[in-house]
Amino acid sequence: MHFASPPILQLPILESPMHLPETPGAAISSGHAPMSELLRSHDWGRSPLGPPQEWPRELQINVDLMLGSKFPMFVAYGPQLGLLYNDAYAEVLGAKHPASLGRRFEEVWSEIWHEILPIVEDAMAGQSTFHENLPLEMNRKGYLEKTWFTFSYSPVRDEAGLVKGMFCACTETTSQVLAERQLAEQHQRMRQMFQQAPGIIAVLREPDHIFEFANDAYLELIGGRDVLGRPVRDALPEIAGQRFLGLLDHVFVSGETYVGRAASVMLRRQPDQPLEERFVDFVYQPIRDERGEVTGIFIEGSDVTEAVLASKALQESELRLRQLANTIPQIAWIADRQGRVHWRNDRWFEFTGMPRGQLDEVEAERYYFHPDDLPGLLETWRTAVAGGQAFDGTGRIRAADGSYRTFYVNAAPLRDSAGAIVQWFGTNTDITPLEAAREELRAANRRKDEFLAMLAHELRNPLAPIGTAAELLKLGSRDEERVRQVSDVIGRQVAHMTQLVDDLLDVSRVTRGLVELRMETLDIASLLGDAFEQTRSLIEGRQHHFTAQVPDEAVFVEGDRTRLIQVFSNLLNNAAKYTPPGGRVELQVRASESRVEVVVADDGSGIDGGLLPHVFELFTQGERSPDRSQGGLGLGLALVKSLVELHGGSVMARSAGRGSGSAFSVNLA
Repeated sequence: MHFASPPILQLPILESPMHLPETPGAAISSGHAPMSELLRSHDWGRSPLGPPQEWPRELQINVDLMLGSKFPMFVAYGPQLGLLYNDAYAEVLGAKHPASLGRRFEEVWSEIWHEILPIVEDAMAGQSTFHENLPLEMNRKGYLEKTWFTFSYSPVRDEAGLVKGMFCACTETTSQVLAERQLAEQHQRMRQMFQQAPGIIAVLREPDHIFEFANDAYLELIGGRDVLGRPVRDALPEIAGQRFLGLLDHVFVSGETYVGRAASVMLRRQPDQPLEERFVDFVYQPIRDERGEVTGIFIEGSDVTEAVLASKALQESELRLRQLANTIPQIAWIADRQGRVHWRNDRWFEFTGMPRGQLDEVEAERYYFHPDDLPGLLETWRTAVAGGQAFDGTGRIRAADGSYRTFYVNAAPLRDSAGAIVQWFGTNTDITPLEAAREELRAANRRKDEFLAMLAHELRNPLAPIGTAAELLKLGSRDEERVRQVSDVIGRQVAHMTQLVDDLLDVSRVTRGLVELRMETLDIASLLGDAFEQTRSLIEGRQHHFTAQVPDEAVFVEGDRTRLIQVFSNLLNNAAKYTPPGGRVELQVRASESRVEVVVADDGSGIDGGLLPHVFELFTQGERSPDRSQGGLGLGLALVKSLVELHGGSVMARSAGRGSGSAFSVNLA
């Protein structure tokens, strides 16, 4: 496009504030910049500008100024606006360089010509213009891209003041504009996110705390008032004297963050309504500029009024529950929803002796619950808490005196109206007497079963030979010797059965307190002699080595002769039965001023460690073996213990274990 210069534009040549070179064209002819060398080597034959040595003075001066600058610049000169530019502008041209050198300006920037033409026309009309961040869609790399430039177009005049071209200084601001747009978009997204956030959010600016932003949740808290652009003191006059204004001032001045928890604030949420108490969690966070100075305050928080009121109601309910729980005789306790115990009633402290105010649940569990019971209880408790199910179990708890008692532990979840677990309520009931009674019943039942089995066995054993003898008598044999033998068999078995029945009757009478002792002063040696006579046949029949150690001087005791003989004959009989043939049975008497001790010892089968504590209980008997087929009903030692205790004495059993023999000692006054 050809631009003619009208006469009205005959103005003086533009004076540049930069220092003009003394010799125009020096930068072209001798400069070392890449563009200076390119200008010298360029083929100007096809350019509308012609060779540089023929350029007019004003063009050479502007080119010298342009080539000496590090700022992007170009000159478009002549009727066809031939383009000249410096190294910095070559980077703006991109792939258009170096082909753009000397070409018509319209051809170089054909894709944006319709946008810059009015600006070019203003410059060619003598009008200087400035444009900031002008958007242009340019093709510099083989494709169109959005760019932004800040630039000025100034007319270039000849010595007569006529406009011959235009001069441009420019900078590309594409990165800056895109960054600002991205930042603005981020701010907008952040603003939208804050606006939709469920918590209260507000931004205050300047020392007067002017509302710059308040989200819907904040506006709802304050009753929907229009607060933007207004200072807090004017927008919320009712908070004066409630310390919030003082806190805002402190944060702004000190730059320190402030955190509030369940803070009470009185707000007038409706113009015609009285003040309403609300509770908020909040943070006052100072906002700083690039110099680190506080310019505002960011407010973030939550309206926790409902939670606070629910907590207060729960506390009141829990207080009533505690008062009620303190009136029951059982140990009672309360745990939070996670199962952590935080309260126990007075019964706990009375029973355990645990100091009040030191309810460390972990230590309480480890110290007061029996270590054998605790792991199972804890595992069951964790399972119940995780599943929200009722819990029960039994465990031993340590009393203040160090003893343990068994408790039934029961707990149930307490739920709110929505069904969520709020806490747990539990009780510990002492079932030690019940457990003891159960164990006693189990033991009695077990002994009963064992006794019935032994009784059946002991009664059946004599019946077999009696039955055989009866069959022989039916044959009507006249052999007197055979009849005598059969009669002896019947007599021995009947005697054995009679002894069993007598033992049962004796035990029954002793346990019911029906035995009356005929006390007299007795010579212990005479007693033991009579007892030995009753067991002599068994001892001699099994060929035992029997020894007796009795003091030379007479030793006397107070007692019932018949019953004491029964005691010692039982012990001797027991030793003989449980000692294999050829074994040793010993009888020792030890006397002191006040007591007499009689010891019956053997080197027989001994007593198992698990059986030893129970040998004096009813129906207790060691394991049978073929050589002990006449084991009896297990009543002998129980009868010995009862009779000795009736005499005010004591009896004790000792054994190193199976195969180590045993010893029974009787102490009498």
